[in-house]
Amino acid sequence: MAESVPTMESSDEEEFYDATESFPEQNCEKGENTPPTAQSDYVPPPEVTVLNADQETVSLGLPLTDHSVGYKLQVDYSCDTHRDSLITKDYGTVKVEGLNPGTEYTFSITRIADNGSQSKATSLSVFTEPSPPAQIAVYQASSESLSLRWDPPVGEVESYIVTCCSEGETVQELTTDTNNLTLSDLKPGACYSLHVSAQHRNGRISKATVKSAHTKTQLESFLEDLGLERHCTEKLSLSMILQIDEKTITDDTVKCNSDLPWYLLKKLMMVNVTARNVKFPSMCESNCWNQSGNTELDLDNLVNSPHSGDMLNPLDIITALFLCSDGFVQQEMALKMSMCQFAVPLLLPNCDTKQCTLMLWALRDIVKKYRPQSLSESKGFIENRIVVSELPMISFVRLGECSLSKSEILNKLLSNSQQYHDTFVHHDMECGDSPRRISNGLAETSWYLPCGNKNMDVFSEPVAVANLRGDIASFETQFSFLCQTSEAVFVFFDNLDTECKLLINQNHKAQIFLVGNHQSQRFSVDALKKVATELRLTNSNILLKTKHMNDADFVKILRNTIRDVVENSKMKKGIEKMADIAHELGIWVDEDCSQCQTAKKNADAITAEIQDIVSYKEAQLPLQGQIWKDLTCLEKEEFRLRKVGSKDIEKYKSDLQLQKTELRKKQNSYDMSNAMSCFIDAISSPGIERCYFLKWMRMNLDNLSREKLSGLREQYKKKYKENKEEIKDIDRQLSNSSLGTEHFFREMGQIYEASLSLPETDPSRQQLQHLPRLCAQLLLDGFPIELVDGDASNIPLRWVSDVLSQLNDLVFPKNKILVVTVLGVQSTGKSTLLNTMFGVQFAVSSGRCTRGAFMLLIRINEDLKKALNCDFMVIIDTEGLKSPELAQLDNSHEHDNELATLVVGLSDITIINIAMENSTEMKDILQIVVHAFLRMKEVGKKPKCQFVHQNVSDVSAHEKNLRDRKLLLEQLNEMTQAAAKMEKKEENKSFTDVMEYSPDTGNWYIPGLWNGNPPMAPVNAGYSEAVYELKKTIIQTLGSCESSVNNILDFTEWMKSLWTAVKHENFIFSFRNSLVADAYMRLCTEFNKWEWEFKQEMYTWVTETETKISNFGTVAVDSEISDMKEYLLLLKSEANTVLAKWETKILENLEQYFKQTEGHVYLVEGYREDFANSAKSLRREIENSVSNQLEAAADIRRGMKEIDRIKENHTKELEGRVCALIEKCRKKKVKMTEKELDTEFDKMWNRTVNELSCSQPKARNVITSVTLCLRDNLSRKGSYTCELLSQKRLQDCGLVPFKYTAEGVINKLKQTVNKVCKVFNIEEHVRALQKIADSIIDACTQFVTDKMERKNNYHDTYIQEILHIIDERLKNIQDVKSIEIEFEVSLKQHICGDAARQFQKMQEDFLHENDPYRCLNQNKEKFRADFKDVFNKRDQCQKKAKEFTERCLRPAIKDFVNRYLGPDITGEMQTSFEFSTRMYFQYSILLDLLSMNDFDKYHSYICSYEKYVKEWIHGRIVEHLSNGSKMFEFEDKHLQSSIRSINDAINKAKTEKSGNLKTFVKNICQKLGDKLAISQDALGAFMILNNANQEQFAHWLTECVKDMEQTLRKKFKETNIQMTLQALHVKPQNELLTKLIGCGKQCPFCKAPCEAGGKEHKEHCASVHRPQGLGRFSWHGTDKLVTDICTSLVISDGRFQCNATKGEWHPFKSYTDIFPDWRIAPDKSLEASDYWKYVLAKFNNEFAKAYNARPADIPETWKSTTYQQAEASLKESFNIK
Repeated sequence: MAESVPTMESSDEEEFYDATESFPEQNCEKGENTPPTAQSDYVPPPEVTVLNADQETVSLGLPLTDHSVGYKLQVDYSCDTHRDSLITKDYGTVKVEGLNPGTEYTFSITRIADNGSQSKATSLSVFTEPSPPAQIAVYQASSESLSLRWDPPVGEVESYIVTCCSEGETVQELTTDTNNLTLSDLKPGACYSLHVSAQHRNGRISKATVKSAHTKTQLESFLEDLGLERHCTEKLSLSMILQIDEKTITDDTVKCNSDLPWYLLKKLMMVNVTARNVKFPSMCESNCWNQSGNTELDLDNLVNSPHSGDMLNPLDIITALFLCSDGFVQQEMALKMSMCQFAVPLLLPNCDTKQCTLMLWALRDIVKKYRPQSLSESKGFIENRIVVSELPMISFVRLGECSLSKSEILNKLLSNSQQYHDTFVHHDMECGDSPRRISNGLAETSWYLPCGNKNMDVFSEPVAVANLRGDIASFETQFSFLCQTSEAVFVFFDNLDTECKLLINQNHKAQIFLVGNHQSQRFSVDALKKVATELRLTNSNILLKTKHMNDADFVKILRNTIRDVVENSKMKKGIEKMADIAHELGIWVDEDCSQCQTAKKNADAITAEIQDIVSYKEAQLPLQGQIWKDLTCLEKEEFRLRKVGSKDIEKYKSDLQLQKTELRKKQNSYDMSNAMSCFIDAISSPGIERCYFLKWMRMNLDNLSREKLSGLREQYKKKYKENKEEIKDIDRQLSNSSLGTEHFFREMGQIYEASLSLPETDPSRQQLQHLPRLCAQLLLDGFPIELVDGDASNIPLRWVSDVLSQLNDLVFPKNKILVVTVLGVQSTGKSTLLNTMFGVQFAVSSGRCTRGAFMLLIRINEDLKKALNCDFMVIIDTEGLKSPELAQLDNSHEHDNELATLVVGLSDITIINIAMENSTEMKDILQIVVHAFLRMKEVGKKPKCQFVHQNVSDVSAHEKNLRDRKLLLEQLNEMTQAAAKMEKKEENKSFTDVMEYSPDTGNWYIPGLWNGNPPMAPVNAGYSEAVYELKKTIIQTLGSCESSVNNILDFTEWMKSLWTAVKHENFIFSFRNSLVADAYMRLCTEFNKWEWEFKQEMYTWVTETETKISNFGTVAVDSEISDMKEYLLLLKSEANTVLAKWETKILENLEQYFKQTEGHVYLVEGYREDFANSAKSLRREIENSVSNQLEAAADIRRGMKEIDRIKENHTKELEGRVCALIEKCRKKKVKMTEKELDTEFDKMWNRTVNELSCSQPKARNVITSVTLCLRDNLSRKGSYTCELLSQKRLQDCGLVPFKYTAEGVINKLKQTVNKVCKVFNIEEHVRALQKIADSIIDACTQFVTDKMERKNNYHDTYIQEILHIIDERLKNIQDVKSIEIEFEVSLKQHICGDAARQFQKMQEDFLHENDPYRCLNQNKEKFRADFKDVFNKRDQCQKKAKEFTERCLRPAIKDFVNRYLGPDITGEMQTSFEFSTRMYFQYSILLDLLSMNDFDKYHSYICSYEKYVKEWIHGRIVEHLSNGSKMFEFEDKHLQSSIRSINDAINKAKTEKSGNLKTFVKNICQKLGDKLAISQDALGAFMILNNANQEQFAHWLTECVKDMEQTLRKKFKETNIQMTLQALHVKPQNELLTKLIGCGKQCPFCKAPCEAGGKEHKEHCASVHRPQGLGRFSWHGTDKLVTDICTSLVISDGRFQCNATKGEWHPFKSYTDIFPDWRIAPDKSLEASDYWKYVLAKFNNEFAKAYNARPADIPETWKSTTYQQAEASLKESFNIK
């Protein structure tokens, strides 16, 4: 039988079916042939052999014979479930396919001749090969077992045989009836061959399917248990373990083994001494519950309770973490373990490879301070890296089994009586008795470091202690290493092997001490003697714990022995020097990796050059020295202008800029130093190498600084009571001797910033463009980056901004950040607090206090991103406030304020570290902090704060400190009031006015850092736990922040704007931030939309209502109310409802707007009230306007009613006379000619007209009405105004152009005691008032013109509106007190006098137009035509339809379109950028002026602002509507609307029963009454003598309306846009002007217009202020135009005088005392005012000529300002992106 195929997919079971042919009767068994007969047709039976049988195929062999040639073979075959047959030619081989595996088949083969004769059948049985199992898979592997499964084969399987082989030998053979199996008791890390065969029910066994598999090594298995298997290759990195995730803020207990390493890491990173307690709490709790809940005695249960063998040993977890971590995590773990006084790995074993590693790099970052006995008197101390400290090392090892706990004895040995600490994990610790799986062979080390106190020190000199885990018999390499590096090796044993080759054969450099337990049963004195003799040991080298000795006595003996060894030590070796011995023994050293060595080489190349730090910095880092400090001073002076004196400010600023340029040139003149070239090359290397380099640099530099600083401190101690100057010098040296990586990055920043002053094409500049990205990558890798330069107290803004911009590019779109900052007194543990809280690495080494501010980035894990809505957390560590180094400086308080304001402004939450014990110091700190918070509140930022009180350890601290918290709040309130007074924001009375703060939840009490006396004290567990609780609170607080999260670019913008503002003396008034500007602009844009929706709705409502009023009392309105007064009240009530609805809607929109989290809305929270007031003010304004319009419309309608009645009577009388004439003419029964009919008609007409009553409405005396209104308006101003009014008649006013002479002012001045006429510039004052008057006259003239164009009757509301315009404009003048009453009276008389004459004429024109006689005569020819038509009985339908369309409908439609077109155009214009907000409007005008480059335009803009702006708006409207078909679309929209209404009215009128045509037309008019104002004249004339057929009329009317529609469409297309605009009821240019000119206030100094949103804003502001020379200001004496700009003046020591100051000189810095509602912020940057500098420099001579002055002295930097710079400054000022 052939071999079966080893693997095969199992097939579906075949269905049983009958064969198509039945088998012939079987006559023979296999191999039996019936003898031949004599018959001629005899066919010999075939001889068959089985050649091969596999799973699905059987091959049969038939020997060829001569007579077989003409035959065929029939092969029949069957099994229990299947039968079939095949016919084939008779030749050597027959192959039967498609059989079932592992099945017995019966074959019957018959030979058939050509004549049909058959032989007897030959039968045989064949088994097909069984299928083996398929797809063997090892689904679980451990160090001792393999679990496998496979797919069952085809056929009925009884069982499976699994054979496990290793190296050709069978290890195990098992049988199973399932398709899976677990093989146990295997060797770890071995390769096994697994054979699986299937035994079928028929007894057949398949071939085996083979699979190779490895058991996991001990290490792999253990790492799998911990869930760390992937980190065996992909090492844990710092960014991975420090990222903030769900576990960071939850106290979830350990639920499974895979939680343990993360639990330990989390605790360790927070320096928690309980980190090694790794038992499952659930196990502990269940044990306790079982014991406490069970009241019965059950000793079996107690005895069999779970033991720690089920738990993992902490040493194994620590070993696993070290093996799975990269060098930086190992270093951080070792550092934190050392702080906890845990032993740290010295030799790290790999139990798989049997290779161990010397952890030199991991221990390199540990710095220890201690005081040996030799320094106890001088109080000096030694501080050094532990790996380079040459200390004697004492090692402890175990040989064989030992009943003494070596580690526990070591802990007792190292602990003094006052403080016991478990340095080494031992058997009696939590899980310490769990069997060790991977940590045997681990050599741990710790150090005993004295504090200099004889009573407390265990050893007077420092000593290193090493502890080898496991039996030295198994770890000879480690033992050899310890023997060669230690001063002494203490070997713990119970029973010594008498040969003891291990001890004898060692190359001992160390003394050997044997430590035995005489109390052990296995102890042998003889064996000990023999070994001691071999080793030549004396009694002093043997320590035995005798039967009568307890642990304390034994430890005392051991301690004395070690003390002797240490005091007589001859071999002191630092760990660094042990590397050579490690190499000799084949022990790896972790620092040997190529990246670490290359980085070390690069770092050493830089630091080896450093001899003297101060001179090195000057030579190698020159750009950050005095040049950078000078640049800083110049920058601050540019903003503070403290030394400007009497110089021209802008010239002074220009000079400062030139000095800055020179300093930058000086910086660029330096070639890049060798050190910086090496540094930049090194940080450009690949990731891990760069990290190693920076760490080496930091450690090397720390070492250098430490050496230098320790010497300086010694000098300081010697001289601190002597010469103060020398002390100051040492202080300065201490500051200058600090050298860290931040100095190299600072230099890099300066190199980059200096290069930016070079042309963009300069190669030097281009070569440095990659630097910010390098730094951004480092920030992303977790390195702290200097934000504020602590030495120069400055931020290199461009450098930091570009680094952050690159960072944004690297992480985008995951760029949202939250910021946590710490503030507090120097050396109060701020950096340590942050390091403990977040596991980070801010520098905390001795003598290296943080200077400035550093920022560091921590990733937020995916599970927390949604809750916190951010991707990264930025941690900012700051320089201590009130630092002694800065206390000598005059500006230290200023420096602290700047720093605090910046970091509080940048942070979302600020931790304030305060010390309750020092009340004075606390007050100072609180004042600085409160100042910062107050400033933030005023600029719209709402940071949160947490007060941290350190070194408060009592459990009742929170309760006991209730009084302290109350005191703190009182102090905060006191500081708030003081700060508010300084910042002139005295409405803030308490700290809670400034920010949300609760004394109970906003204070944290944290115990001291150390538990005991350093250097042997571990970190206090209470400290770590308290910091952890604070961390949780901070993260939860950040998660619940309502304010929107900043992204990196927003953070950058805040940084720039905050720093620019803190450089000014008055922060609040200097703060300008583009994010605030953006948020404000968005709010303005939204409010403008709501405002326009409101206005548009009211326009529509008023238009419809005016139509209803004009149709009131006519056929067009079928109203139940007949009295106009009652109807007006109803309409006013309706108006109030609509107004209230829209006011509420705007206020609700505002409320919703401030609820959103995006768009930084919280920044403009302070403006909410302004906009709410603006909404209310808008409602009042529209309410007054609507009321006036309704009153006027109603009064005009009342006046028209009488005229309409007269006209109606006349028309009726005439109609009667004409009808009578028709009857008379028809009775003649003679055909009359046209001439005869005309004659008769003329007679009748003349007679009738003469007989009609001639009552005609009389014209009012408008002059009298206006005089009364004016007197009423001025009556509130006192009796003097009445006297002034009486001096001149109104009809004599306004006849000549208005010219003000200011006699009143001159007279007043003459009466003053000192006659200070020269103090007031009378000429200037008169010119200003004249300008105001001209502006007001223009506005009122426009109002009168608009009313005149409407051709309505006069109404008193018109003159009231004019007076309202004048009052509003006068109110908006900044120094309103100087507007004398004479000016106001004469101006109002002039305007009202002119308006009265115009309105008188308008009234007369109106009355003339509506004179009944004139109207009657106007319609005479129409009456004549109608008379003839009726007389001749002509069909009037078409004619009347056309007449109704042309005379009634067409004018009404045109009026309708004109009423609605204005708001449409206004709305359309507001969709464009330039009309969306006031700021964008100003920007667009100024940009347009710049592009036109036309002096006359500038002059017009400055001197006639409103007029220019109105013309500009009108021009923009015409331009916009001329391009495209928008105007026609609007007109066509309203035309279509009217036509639809008319057609609807005709169709509805058709359906109603109307007796005649008049009723039909009345019905149509009523349907249109709400929409179209139909002329009553035209309608009345149409109605008479109308005999048209109603149906025919309706038909023709529809046709005429169609024609009219086409005609109007054509006319609209052809009409000039200017003509259309002129005819509109609502003028878009006026609406836009009103909206965009805003409150109308102008800067009191340069007259720049206010751009604040809403009308009711509390503060006025302008984005761009101008040089005062542009506002006609010139210097006394020289007459030269002034170049000073308000934005510079308000921060200078200059003074001003004006009418508002009553001629007194007043400091510019205190301008808000005089103009409290103006906010003039200093320029955002020095380039911000380039626009007007460019304009004045360009048109200096032209402006001087126009103002009759001499040209200004233009500063040098102004002259070089280009068009592009002017445009850029405009964009910057208006925050255009």
